[in-house]
Amino acid sequence: MESSYICIIYILAGYGPLAWLVAWAVGVVGGMGRWHGWGDGPSVYGLKSIIVANRKNKHNMTSRKNILIALAVALMAVVSCGTVKDIAYFQNKVVNHPEAIDKHAGIVIQPKDMLSIVVSSRNPELVAMFNLPVISYQAGSEIVSGAGQQRLMGYVVDNDGYIDFPVLGPIKVAGLTRWELSNLIKDKLIKDGLLTDAVVTVEFMNFKVSVIGEVNSPGTYTLTNDKVTILQAISLARDLTIFGQRENVCVIREREGERVIYEINLCDVSMFNSPAYYLQQNDVVYVQPSEIKARQSTTDDKALRMTSIFVSGGSLLVSIASLIIGIIGMN
Repeated sequence: MESSYICIIYILAGYGPLAWLVAWAVGVVGGMGRWHGWGDGPSVYGLKSIIVANRKNKHNMTSRKNILIALAVALMAVVSCGTVKDIAYFQNKVVNHPEAIDKHAGIVIQPKDMLSIVVSSRNPELVAMFNLPVISYQAGSEIVSGAGQQRLMGYVVDNDGYIDFPVLGPIKVAGLTRWELSNLIKDKLIKDGLLTDAVVTVEFMNFKVSVIGEVNSPGTYTLTNDKVTILQAISLARDLTIFGQRENVCVIREREGERVIYEINLCDVSMFNSPAYYLQQNDVVYVQPSEIKARQSTTDDKALRMTSIFVSGGSLLVSIASLIIGIIGMN
């Protein structure tokens, strides 16, 4: 019973579960000493010594707590003053100073791209043979006509960079922009005498970029516009988090069997001249975590391991105490 009283006293005193376990162990040992003729045992004396020590250190603990709070406030002030330089974009910008913008020729067609090619003319009957049918989607199946969401079929560029165009046959499209391909098909139709007033429209159907790392909404985004900058891609991902490195954003690009990694500094206006400022299909934008976030992640892992150790130790103490109580009860 004495051990139970000790546990209740420690709970009410607010010393936490660790002190509860210690007091319980002390009380059990003290009870065993009394039952086996050891006298009062160490339970009462142990409790008194712990409480007296805690009362003596109470004032020192309060002083230490105040010092820690003051240090934390000072650290927050220093960090808040130092983060503005790290997170601001275009830090060396020159305002009210017009600069020439390089013309973006557009992305080039690559193998595995899916293209939408529509031929128009004054005579709809003549252009019908050059256009793919519209597919209707309903309940996960594809049908040529009917209710459901409709989408125009596209041309998939093969590994050699060709598409098979109706009537005209195979056409080499890899390495061309969509405007160059549009003019190429138009010229072929006119040259072969198939159409004299053809209007050819070419669009990308699977243009997508991925944004990963320290952004608020990482993911892969399918775009309808093939003129997309890295800033627009970051905007789609709802901007960088406070822990993202603005000075070292990576763009991973695969083209013609090669992989190239570019580094862009969002804090410097020189980013506008980077070959990765305008994104291409299947580009991956990676925002690296700052050193603070990396250290925080390591600290969290260590804290998690320490917590697991403490929980395991507490479970072991409870098991031992339960075993001792069971043995005492049998006696």
